[in-house]
Amino acid sequence: MFDVLPNKIHDESRQGEAYAPFTSDPTVYRKKFYIESYGCQMNFSDSEIVASILNGAGFGATRNVEEADLLLLNTCSVREKAEQTVRKRLTEFRKAKESRPALLVGMLGCMAERLKSKLLEEEKLVDLVVGPDAYRSLPGLIEEAEGGQKAVNVLLSREETYADISPIRLDSNGVTAFVSIMRGCNNMCTFCVVPFTRGRERSRDAHSIISECTELFNRGYKEVTLLGQNVDSYFFMPEHTSGQPVTFALLLEMVAKISPQLRVRFSTSHPKDITDEVLQVMARYHNICKYIHLPVQSGSSRILQLMNRTYTREWYMAKIDRIREVIPGCGISSDIIAGFCTETEEDHNDTLSLMEYSGYDMSYMFFYSERPGTLAHRRYKDDIPDEVKKRRLQEIVSLQNELSKKSNQKDIGKIFEVLIEGESKKSDEDWMGRTSQNKVIVFPKENHRIGKGDYVYVMVTDCTKATLLGKVANPEE
Repeated sequence: MFDVLPNKIHDESRQGEAYAPFTSDPTVYRKKFYIESYGCQMNFSDSEIVASILNGAGFGATRNVEEADLLLLNTCSVREKAEQTVRKRLTEFRKAKESRPALLVGMLGCMAERLKSKLLEEEKLVDLVVGPDAYRSLPGLIEEAEGGQKAVNVLLSREETYADISPIRLDSNGVTAFVSIMRGCNNMCTFCVVPFTRGRERSRDAHSIISECTELFNRGYKEVTLLGQNVDSYFFMPEHTSGQPVTFALLLEMVAKISPQLRVRFSTSHPKDITDEVLQVMARYHNICKYIHLPVQSGSSRILQLMNRTYTREWYMAKIDRIREVIPGCGISSDIIAGFCTETEEDHNDTLSLMEYSGYDMSYMFFYSERPGTLAHRRYKDDIPDEVKKRRLQEIVSLQNELSKKSNQKDIGKIFEVLIEGESKKSDEDWMGRTSQNKVIVFPKENHRIGKGDYVYVMVTDCTKATLLGKVANPEE
Protein backbone atom coordinates (compact mmCIF):
# COMPACT_ATOMS: atom_id res chain seq x y z
CA MET A 1 0.00 0.00 0.00
CA PHE A 2 1.11 3.52 -0.69
CA ASP A 3 -0.58 5.87 1.71
CA VAL A 4 0.94 9.24 2.59
CA LEU A 5 -1.65 11.18 4.58
CA PRO A 6 -1.91 10.90 8.37
CA ASN A 7 -4.34 9.00 10.54
CA LYS A 8 -6.97 7.93 8.04
CA ILE A 9 -8.93 4.81 8.87
CA HIS A 10 -9.68 4.58 5.15
CA ASP A 11 -7.42 6.23 2.61
CA GLU A 12 -9.98 8.17 0.64
CA SER A 13 -8.19 11.53 0.58
CA ARG A 14 -7.91 11.56 -3.21
CA GLN A 15 -10.69 9.18 -4.13
CA GLY A 16 -13.11 10.53 -6.67
CA GLU A 17 -10.76 13.15 -8.11
CA ALA A 18 -11.35 14.08 -11.71
CA TYR A 19 -8.76 15.62 -13.90
CA ALA A 20 -8.43 18.74 -15.98
CA PRO A 21 -7.74 18.81 -19.72
CA PHE A 22 -4.07 18.54 -20.58
CA THR A 23 -4.10 21.25 -23.22
CA SER A 24 -5.33 24.80 -23.52
CA ASP A 25 -6.95 23.76 -26.80
CA PRO A 26 -9.08 20.68 -26.06
CA THR A 27 -10.49 20.77 -29.61
CA VAL A 28 -7.38 18.90 -30.78
CA TYR A 29 -8.96 15.76 -29.29
CA ARG A 30 -11.76 13.98 -31.10
CA LYS A 31 -13.25 12.61 -27.85
CA LYS A 32 -13.02 13.18 -24.12
CA PHE A 33 -12.51 10.90 -21.15
CA TYR A 34 -13.15 11.33 -17.44
CA ILE A 35 -11.17 9.28 -14.90
CA GLU A 36 -11.38 8.71 -11.17
CA SER A 37 -8.72 6.87 -9.15
CA TYR A 38 -9.14 4.98 -5.89
CA GLY A 39 -6.72 3.45 -3.42
CA CYS A 40 -2.95 3.65 -3.44
CA GLN A 41 -0.48 6.06 -5.01
CA MET A 42 0.34 3.43 -7.62
CA ASN A 43 -3.20 3.70 -8.97
CA PHE A 44 -2.87 7.46 -9.34
CA SER A 45 0.45 6.92 -11.10
CA ASP A 46 -1.18 4.35 -13.39
CA SER A 47 -3.91 6.84 -14.27
CA GLU A 48 -1.19 9.15 -15.59
CA ILE A 49 0.05 6.33 -17.83
CA VAL A 50 -3.51 5.69 -19.02
CA ALA A 51 -3.93 9.40 -19.80
CA SER A 52 -0.80 9.32 -21.96
CA ILE A 53 -2.05 6.26 -23.87
CA LEU A 54 -5.48 7.81 -24.38
CA ASN A 55 -3.96 11.10 -25.52
CA GLY A 56 -2.14 9.17 -28.21
CA ALA A 57 -5.46 7.66 -29.29
CA GLY A 58 -7.12 11.08 -29.64
CA PHE A 59 -8.79 11.41 -26.24
CA GLY A 60 -8.52 14.51 -24.04
CA ALA A 61 -9.47 14.60 -20.37
CA THR A 62 -12.35 16.51 -18.85
CA ARG A 63 -13.54 17.31 -15.34
CA ASN A 64 -17.15 17.17 -16.51
CA VAL A 65 -18.86 13.78 -16.56
CA GLU A 66 -21.59 15.19 -18.78
CA GLU A 67 -19.25 15.95 -21.70
CA ALA A 68 -17.20 12.74 -21.51
CA ASP A 69 -17.45 10.00 -24.13
CA LEU A 70 -15.60 7.57 -21.87
CA LEU A 71 -15.91 7.22 -18.08
CA LEU A 72 -13.13 5.30 -16.32
CA LEU A 73 -12.66 4.14 -12.73
CA ASN A 74 -9.17 3.05 -11.70
CA THR A 75 -9.96 0.72 -8.85
CA CYS A 76 -8.53 -0.86 -5.71
CA SER A 77 -9.25 -4.27 -4.17
CA VAL A 78 -7.18 -3.94 -1.01
CA ARG A 79 -10.15 -2.98 1.19
CA GLU A 80 -13.77 -4.05 0.95
CA LYS A 81 -14.97 -0.48 1.49
CA ALA A 82 -13.07 0.68 -1.62
CA GLU A 83 -14.89 -1.94 -3.70
CA GLN A 84 -18.25 -0.87 -2.27
CA THR A 85 -17.51 2.75 -3.15
CA VAL A 86 -16.61 1.80 -6.71
CA ARG A 87 -19.76 -0.30 -7.16
CA LYS A 88 -21.88 2.63 -6.06
CA ARG A 89 -20.09 4.92 -8.50
CA LEU A 90 -20.53 2.43 -11.36
CA THR A 91 -24.25 2.33 -10.71
CA GLU A 92 -24.33 6.12 -11.06
CA PHE A 93 -22.38 5.89 -14.31
CA ARG A 94 -24.80 3.33 -15.72
CA LYS A 95 -27.69 5.69 -15.04
CA ALA A 96 -25.88 8.31 -17.12
CA LYS A 97 -25.88 5.84 -20.03
CA GLU A 98 -29.67 5.73 -20.05
CA SER A 99 -29.79 9.17 -21.66
CA ARG A 100 -26.53 8.74 -23.57
CA PRO A 101 -26.37 5.20 -25.01
CA ALA A 102 -23.05 5.85 -26.80
CA LEU A 103 -21.31 6.61 -23.51
CA LEU A 104 -18.75 3.95 -22.54
CA VAL A 105 -17.99 2.94 -18.95
CA GLY A 106 -14.74 1.20 -18.16
CA MET A 107 -13.06 -0.26 -15.10
CA LEU A 108 -9.30 -0.32 -14.70
CA GLY A 109 -6.93 -1.68 -12.08
CA CYS A 110 -7.03 -4.31 -9.37
CA MET A 111 -10.78 -4.66 -8.98
CA ALA A 112 -11.07 -5.05 -12.74
CA GLU A 113 -8.76 -8.04 -12.69
CA ARG A 114 -10.53 -9.65 -9.72
CA LEU A 115 -14.18 -9.20 -10.74
CA LYS A 116 -14.07 -9.15 -14.54
CA SER A 117 -16.77 -11.72 -15.30
CA LYS A 118 -19.16 -10.58 -12.60
CA LEU A 119 -19.01 -6.94 -13.67
CA LEU A 120 -19.30 -7.61 -17.39
CA GLU A 121 -21.87 -10.38 -17.56
CA GLU A 122 -23.81 -10.66 -14.30
CA GLU A 123 -24.17 -7.04 -13.23
CA LYS A 124 -23.63 -5.40 -16.63
CA LEU A 125 -22.08 -2.37 -14.97
CA VAL A 126 -19.25 -1.80 -17.43
CA ASP A 127 -18.45 -1.98 -21.15
CA LEU A 128 -14.74 -2.66 -20.83
CA VAL A 129 -12.48 -4.12 -18.16
CA VAL A 130 -8.73 -3.57 -18.25
CA GLY A 131 -6.19 -4.94 -15.78
CA PRO A 132 -3.05 -3.13 -14.55
CA ASP A 133 -0.75 -4.76 -17.12
CA ALA A 134 -3.02 -4.24 -20.15
CA TYR A 135 -3.32 -0.47 -20.50
CA ARG A 136 -1.53 -0.46 -23.86
CA SER A 137 -4.51 -2.35 -25.28
CA LEU A 138 -7.00 0.37 -24.25
CA PRO A 139 -7.40 1.99 -27.72
CA GLY A 140 -8.27 -1.37 -29.30
CA LEU A 141 -10.60 -2.31 -26.47
CA ILE A 142 -12.42 1.01 -26.79
CA GLU A 143 -13.01 0.29 -30.47
CA GLU A 144 -14.43 -3.13 -29.60
CA ALA A 145 -16.74 -1.60 -26.98
CA GLU A 146 -17.88 1.08 -29.44
CA GLY A 147 -18.88 -1.77 -31.75
CA GLY A 148 -21.11 -3.26 -29.06
CA GLN A 149 -18.75 -5.95 -27.80
CA LYS A 150 -17.77 -6.47 -24.18
CA ALA A 151 -14.05 -5.70 -24.19
CA VAL A 152 -11.73 -7.23 -21.62
CA ASN A 153 -8.00 -7.70 -21.09
CA VAL A 154 -6.79 -8.57 -17.62
CA LEU A 155 -3.76 -10.65 -18.54
CA LEU A 156 -0.88 -10.24 -16.11
CA SER A 157 2.63 -9.77 -17.42
CA ARG A 158 6.12 -10.69 -16.21
CA GLU A 159 7.71 -7.91 -18.28
CA GLU A 160 5.39 -4.88 -18.50
CA THR A 161 6.69 -1.78 -16.68
CA TYR A 162 5.47 0.99 -19.08
CA ALA A 163 9.05 2.29 -19.00
CA ASP A 164 8.77 3.86 -22.47
CA ILE A 165 5.54 5.76 -21.76
CA SER A 166 5.85 9.36 -20.58
CA PRO A 167 3.04 9.87 -18.03
CA ILE A 168 0.68 12.83 -18.33
CA ARG A 169 0.79 14.66 -15.00
CA LEU A 170 -2.88 14.75 -14.12
CA ASP A 171 -4.15 17.71 -12.14
CA SER A 172 -0.57 18.32 -11.02
CA ASN A 173 0.52 21.04 -8.62
CA GLY A 174 3.66 21.37 -10.73
CA VAL A 175 5.87 20.78 -7.69
CA THR A 176 5.59 17.10 -6.73
CA ALA A 177 5.26 13.99 -8.92
CA PHE A 178 5.04 10.22 -8.62
CA VAL A 179 7.51 8.06 -10.55
CA SER A 180 6.80 4.32 -10.75
CA ILE A 181 10.01 2.25 -10.52
CA MET A 182 8.57 -1.28 -10.37
CA ARG A 183 5.36 -3.25 -10.59
CA GLY A 184 3.90 -6.30 -8.91
CA CYS A 185 4.87 -7.99 -5.66
CA ASN A 186 6.55 -11.26 -4.64
CA ASN A 187 5.66 -10.97 -0.94
CA MET A 188 2.78 -13.32 -0.33
CA CYS A 189 1.36 -11.64 2.75
CA THR A 190 -1.69 -13.72 3.52
CA PHE A 191 -4.08 -10.76 3.91
CA CYS A 192 -3.10 -9.08 0.64
CA VAL A 193 -4.65 -9.40 -2.83
CA VAL A 194 -1.95 -7.40 -4.66
CA PRO A 195 0.19 -10.35 -5.87
CA PHE A 196 -2.93 -11.79 -7.53
CA THR A 197 -4.14 -8.54 -9.10
CA ARG A 198 -0.79 -6.97 -10.07
CA GLY A 199 1.31 -10.04 -10.71
CA ARG A 200 4.94 -10.84 -10.08
CA GLU A 201 7.54 -8.26 -9.20
CA ARG A 202 9.55 -6.65 -12.00
CA SER A 203 11.80 -3.61 -11.94
CA ARG A 204 11.83 -0.83 -14.49
CA ASP A 205 14.91 0.12 -16.52
CA ALA A 206 16.99 2.39 -14.28
CA HIS A 207 17.94 4.68 -17.18
CA SER A 208 14.29 5.39 -17.97
CA ILE A 209 13.67 6.28 -14.30
CA ILE A 210 16.58 8.72 -14.21
CA SER A 211 15.44 10.20 -17.53
CA GLU A 212 11.89 10.75 -16.24
CA CYS A 213 13.08 12.32 -12.98
CA THR A 214 15.52 14.57 -14.85
CA GLU A 215 12.79 15.70 -17.24
CA LEU A 216 10.50 16.49 -14.31
CA PHE A 217 13.20 18.59 -12.64
CA ASN A 218 13.89 20.42 -15.88
CA ARG A 219 10.18 21.23 -16.11
CA GLY A 220 10.23 22.83 -12.66
CA TYR A 221 9.22 19.95 -10.38
CA LYS A 222 11.04 19.98 -7.05
CA GLU A 223 10.10 16.59 -5.60
CA VAL A 224 9.67 13.04 -6.88
CA THR A 225 8.29 10.04 -5.01
CA LEU A 226 9.62 6.70 -6.23
CA LEU A 227 6.78 4.17 -6.16
CA GLY A 228 6.60 0.41 -5.92
CA GLN A 229 4.68 -2.22 -4.00
CA ASN A 230 8.01 -2.87 -2.29
CA VAL A 231 10.57 -0.32 -3.47
CA ASP A 232 13.44 -1.72 -1.42
CA SER A 233 13.48 -4.91 -3.49
CA TYR A 234 14.08 -2.92 -6.70
CA PHE A 235 16.79 -4.67 -8.74
CA PHE A 236 17.70 -3.94 -12.34
CA MET A 237 20.37 -5.75 -14.31
CA PRO A 238 21.35 -3.95 -17.53
CA GLU A 239 21.13 -6.25 -20.55
CA HIS A 240 24.11 -6.97 -22.82
CA THR A 241 26.53 -5.11 -20.56
CA SER A 242 29.02 -5.95 -17.87
CA GLY A 243 27.76 -3.05 -15.75
CA GLN A 244 26.85 -3.48 -12.11
CA PRO A 245 23.28 -4.28 -11.12
CA VAL A 246 21.22 -1.36 -9.85
CA THR A 247 19.90 -1.92 -6.34
CA PHE A 248 17.39 0.39 -4.69
CA ALA A 249 20.15 2.07 -2.70
CA LEU A 250 22.07 2.82 -5.90
CA LEU A 251 18.95 4.03 -7.71
CA LEU A 252 18.12 6.33 -4.80
CA GLU A 253 21.61 7.81 -4.99
CA MET A 254 21.37 8.23 -8.78
CA VAL A 255 18.11 10.18 -8.46
CA ALA A 256 19.49 12.30 -5.61
CA LYS A 257 22.47 13.27 -7.79
CA ILE A 258 20.23 14.80 -10.49
CA SER A 259 20.22 18.00 -8.44
CA PRO A 260 20.48 19.00 -4.78
CA GLN A 261 17.30 21.03 -5.46
CA LEU A 262 15.29 17.89 -6.26
CA ARG A 263 13.78 16.24 -3.20
CA VAL A 264 13.46 12.46 -3.29
CA ARG A 265 10.90 10.35 -1.43
CA PHE A 266 9.91 6.70 -1.78
CA SER A 267 7.07 4.37 -0.84
CA THR A 268 6.46 1.68 0.26
CA SER A 269 9.12 -0.22 2.21
CA HIS A 270 8.83 -3.78 3.44
CA PRO A 271 10.72 -3.99 6.75
CA LYS A 272 12.64 -7.08 5.66
CA ASP A 273 14.14 -5.33 2.65
CA ILE A 274 15.15 -1.87 3.85
CA THR A 275 18.89 -2.36 4.16
CA ASP A 276 21.66 -0.53 5.96
CA GLU A 277 22.88 0.50 2.52
CA VAL A 278 19.59 2.33 1.89
CA LEU A 279 19.73 3.99 5.31
CA GLN A 280 23.32 5.13 4.74
CA VAL A 281 22.41 6.67 1.36
CA MET A 282 19.47 8.48 2.97
CA ALA A 283 21.76 9.87 5.66
CA ARG A 284 24.39 10.94 3.11
CA TYR A 285 22.19 13.09 0.86
CA HIS A 286 20.39 16.15 2.21
CA ASN A 287 17.79 16.04 -0.58
CA ILE A 288 16.67 12.47 0.18
CA CYS A 289 13.82 13.04 2.60
CA LYS A 290 14.24 11.69 6.10
CA TYR A 291 11.01 9.74 6.16
CA ILE A 292 10.23 6.02 5.89
CA HIS A 293 6.82 4.39 5.63
CA LEU A 294 7.44 1.05 7.38
CA PRO A 295 4.23 -1.01 7.63
CA VAL A 296 4.18 -3.29 10.66
CA GLN A 297 0.55 -4.60 10.29
CA SER A 298 0.63 -6.20 13.78
CA GLY A 299 2.75 -6.03 16.92
CA SER A 300 2.27 -9.71 17.72
CA SER A 301 4.88 -12.19 16.50
CA ARG A 302 2.22 -14.90 16.33
CA ILE A 303 -0.05 -12.81 14.12
CA LEU A 304 2.91 -11.68 12.00
CA GLN A 305 3.67 -15.34 11.32
CA LEU A 306 0.07 -15.96 10.25
CA MET A 307 0.33 -12.90 7.99
CA ASN A 308 3.57 -14.27 6.47
CA ARG A 309 5.36 -11.01 7.19
CA THR A 310 8.69 -12.90 7.68
CA TYR A 311 9.80 -10.93 10.75
CA THR A 312 9.06 -10.95 14.46
CA ARG A 313 8.05 -8.20 16.83
CA GLU A 314 11.60 -8.06 18.24
CA TRP A 315 13.19 -7.93 14.78
CA TYR A 316 10.94 -5.02 13.74
CA MET A 317 11.77 -3.11 16.92
CA ALA A 318 15.49 -3.59 16.20
CA LYS A 319 14.91 -2.16 12.70
CA ILE A 320 13.25 0.91 14.24
CA ASP A 321 16.29 1.28 16.52
CA ARG A 322 18.65 1.05 13.54
CA ILE A 323 16.75 3.70 11.57
CA ARG A 324 16.88 6.08 14.53
CA GLU A 325 20.60 5.36 14.96
CA VAL A 326 21.59 5.98 11.32
CA ILE A 327 19.08 8.79 10.62
CA PRO A 328 18.36 10.71 13.84
CA GLY A 329 15.03 12.50 13.61
CA CYS A 330 13.77 10.33 10.74
CA GLY A 331 10.00 10.39 10.33
CA ILE A 332 8.41 6.94 10.51
CA SER A 333 4.84 5.94 9.68
CA SER A 334 3.10 2.59 9.47
CA ASP A 335 0.14 0.47 8.36
CA ILE A 336 -1.75 -1.40 11.07
CA ILE A 337 -4.51 -4.01 10.79
CA ALA A 338 -6.87 -4.64 13.72
CA GLY A 339 -8.69 -7.94 14.17
CA PHE A 340 -6.76 -10.30 11.90
CA CYS A 341 -7.79 -13.96 12.11
CA THR A 342 -7.49 -15.47 15.64
CA GLU A 343 -6.19 -12.17 17.10
CA THR A 344 -6.50 -12.19 20.92
CA GLU A 345 -6.56 -9.28 23.35
CA GLU A 346 -2.92 -10.10 24.13
CA ASP A 347 -2.04 -9.85 20.43
CA HIS A 348 -3.90 -6.55 20.22
CA ASN A 349 -2.05 -5.20 23.26
CA ASP A 350 1.22 -6.21 21.62
CA THR A 351 0.27 -3.97 18.70
CA LEU A 352 -0.46 -1.04 21.02
CA SER A 353 2.83 -1.45 22.88
CA LEU A 354 4.81 -1.70 19.65
CA MET A 355 3.18 1.50 18.41
CA GLU A 356 4.31 3.25 21.58
CA TYR A 357 7.83 1.85 21.20
CA SER A 358 8.05 2.97 17.58
CA GLY A 359 6.54 6.39 18.24
CA TYR A 360 4.97 6.63 14.80
CA ASP A 361 4.42 10.12 13.44
CA MET A 362 1.34 8.88 11.59
CA SER A 363 -0.31 5.60 10.63
CA TYR A 364 -2.86 4.10 8.25
CA MET A 365 -5.20 1.99 10.32
CA PHE A 366 -7.80 -0.54 9.22
CA PHE A 367 -9.78 -3.39 10.63
CA TYR A 368 -9.29 -6.64 8.77
CA SER A 369 -11.60 -7.30 5.85
CA GLU A 370 -11.27 -10.70 4.25
CA ARG A 371 -10.38 -10.46 0.55
CA PRO A 372 -11.49 -13.35 -1.68
CA GLY A 373 -8.58 -15.14 -3.31
CA THR A 374 -5.99 -14.26 -0.69
CA LEU A 375 -4.06 -16.89 1.24
CA ALA A 376 -5.81 -15.88 4.47
CA HIS A 377 -9.19 -16.43 2.79
CA ARG A 378 -8.12 -19.95 1.86
CA ARG A 379 -6.34 -20.88 5.08
CA TYR A 380 -7.96 -19.10 8.03
CA LYS A 381 -11.38 -18.33 9.40
CA ASP A 382 -12.27 -14.64 9.73
CA ASP A 383 -13.34 -15.25 13.31
CA ILE A 384 -13.12 -11.86 15.04
CA PRO A 385 -16.56 -10.24 15.45
CA ASP A 386 -16.99 -6.87 13.75
CA GLU A 387 -17.73 -5.09 17.01
CA VAL A 388 -14.42 -6.36 18.44
CA LYS A 389 -12.53 -5.31 15.30
CA LYS A 390 -14.03 -1.83 15.44
CA ARG A 391 -13.32 -1.41 19.14
CA ARG A 392 -9.69 -2.50 18.71
CA LEU A 393 -9.33 -0.22 15.70
CA GLN A 394 -10.64 2.73 17.68
CA GLU A 395 -8.10 2.03 20.42
CA ILE A 396 -5.35 1.98 17.79
CA VAL A 397 -6.60 5.23 16.25
CA SER A 398 -6.82 6.92 19.64
CA LEU A 399 -3.28 5.90 20.52
CA GLN A 400 -1.97 7.08 17.16
CA ASN A 401 -3.66 10.44 17.65
CA GLU A 402 -1.78 10.77 20.93
CA LEU A 403 1.51 9.73 19.31
CA SER A 404 1.01 12.14 16.41
CA LYS A 405 0.24 15.05 18.72
CA LYS A 406 3.26 14.21 20.89
CA SER A 407 5.50 13.93 17.82
CA ASN A 408 4.33 17.31 16.53
CA GLN A 409 4.69 18.98 19.93
CA LYS A 410 8.36 17.94 19.97
CA ASP A 411 8.84 20.03 16.81
CA ILE A 412 7.63 23.29 18.39
CA GLY A 413 10.49 25.76 18.39
CA LYS A 414 12.46 23.87 15.73
CA ILE A 415 13.26 25.23 12.26
CA PHE A 416 12.68 23.04 9.18
CA GLU A 417 13.39 23.43 5.50
CA VAL A 418 10.00 23.31 3.80
CA LEU A 419 9.06 22.84 0.14
CA ILE A 420 6.02 25.02 -0.62
CA GLU A 421 3.42 22.93 -2.48
CA GLY A 422 0.68 25.55 -2.70
CA GLU A 423 -1.80 27.59 -0.75
CA SER A 424 -3.42 26.23 2.38
CA LYS A 425 -6.84 24.69 1.75
CA LYS A 426 -8.26 26.79 4.58
CA SER A 427 -6.84 30.20 3.66
CA ASP A 428 -5.25 31.79 0.63
CA GLU A 429 -3.29 33.95 3.08
CA ASP A 430 -1.21 30.90 4.08
CA TRP A 431 1.25 28.61 2.33
CA MET A 432 1.27 24.83 2.78
CA GLY A 433 4.33 22.61 2.45
CA ARG A 434 6.00 19.57 3.91
CA THR A 435 9.12 19.00 5.94
CA SER A 436 11.69 16.38 5.00
CA GLN A 437 9.96 14.15 7.60
CA ASN A 438 6.73 14.36 5.55
CA LYS A 439 4.87 16.52 8.04
CA VAL A 440 2.45 19.09 6.65
CA ILE A 441 3.16 22.63 7.82
CA VAL A 442 1.07 25.76 7.28
CA PHE A 443 2.46 29.28 7.67
CA PRO A 444 1.46 32.87 6.76
CA LYS A 445 2.54 34.31 3.41
CA GLU A 446 3.00 37.78 4.90
CA ASN A 447 5.22 39.90 2.63
CA HIS A 448 7.92 37.32 2.00
CA ARG A 449 8.99 36.99 -1.62
CA ILE A 450 8.41 33.26 -1.83
CA GLY A 451 5.93 31.09 -3.65
CA LYS A 452 4.91 27.63 -4.79
CA GLY A 453 7.91 25.44 -5.55
CA ASP A 454 10.30 27.44 -3.36
CA TYR A 455 12.27 26.15 -0.40
CA VAL A 456 11.92 28.18 2.77
CA TYR A 457 12.91 27.81 6.41
CA VAL A 458 9.98 27.73 8.81
CA MET A 459 9.92 27.76 12.60
CA VAL A 460 7.19 25.64 14.20
CA THR A 461 5.14 27.74 16.61
CA ASP A 462 2.18 25.45 17.29
CA CYS A 463 0.55 22.24 16.07
CA THR A 464 -2.50 20.02 15.90
CA LYS A 465 -2.29 16.24 15.82
CA ALA A 466 -2.12 16.34 12.02
CA THR A 467 -0.48 19.65 11.09
CA LEU A 468 2.41 21.86 12.11
CA LEU A 469 1.85 25.64 12.28
CA GLY A 470 4.70 28.04 11.83
CA LYS A 471 6.28 31.22 10.50
CA VAL A 472 9.07 31.97 8.06
CA ALA A 473 12.38 32.02 9.92
CA ASN A 474 16.07 32.66 9.53
CA PRO A 475 17.94 29.31 9.62
CA GLU A 476 20.58 30.96 11.80
CA GLU A 477 18.06 31.68 14.57
